[in-house]
Parts: sequence; C-alpha cells; structure tokens
Amino acid sequence: MVNIMSNYRFSSQSGRLEQYTVKRPQEVLLVNVIVEGQEDEIMIFKGYSSSLMRPTAFDPDVPVLPDGAEIVTIARLKAPYNPSSPQYIQQNLTWEAMQPLLAQVGV
Repeated sequence: MVNIMSNYRFSSQSGRLEQYTVKRPQEVLLVNVIVEGQEDEIMIFKGYSSSLMRPTAFDPDVPVLPDGAEIVTIARLKAPYNPSSPQYIQQNLTWEAMQPLLAQVGV
C-alpha cells in the first residue's frame, strides 16, 4: 500500500481521500475509477491506497490514483473490510457527493 501524505498531494483527490480515512479510521473507502481508459478499484484505509486490480507501485511518490483519473463511484464501508461480507455505510457516491463528508473532517 502507498501512503501519500506530502503537502503537494494533500489537495489532490487521492490525498484528500487518504486524509479522510486518517481522520475516520473506522471507515474504508472503495473507489471505482477510470485511469487512462482502464477501470480500476482502489481501496483506501488509514491513509493508505492500494489498487485491487493492478500492481501498486512500491514508490510512495507514484500515486495509486493519479491526477486526471475519473472517479466513477465511492463506497464507504465499516472497517475492518471483509470482502466476503462487506458492511456498507454508503454506496455509489460521486466525487461531488463526497465533498460535504470531506469538509466535515477538514480535508
């Protein structure tokens, strides 16, 4: 998993989502995205991101969710995540619908 906590990433989508999970450690985010025309699913927990569909770079300077990626949906789940029995808090959130939740925690 990659933790992108530097200030230049904080304002990016991935940086903001990672910060959200730092401030809400009882939640896991499952983010469906399109990166360079390819679908991907990214899990974010306690400030760490990992792709569930493609290799995740070991280098923390390589973002899992690059700038310009299209966020299709975001799901909020209760931690710990159990893939055989996920406990959803909210599903099918858009990036825009996630904004008030990000604002609530100050990111």
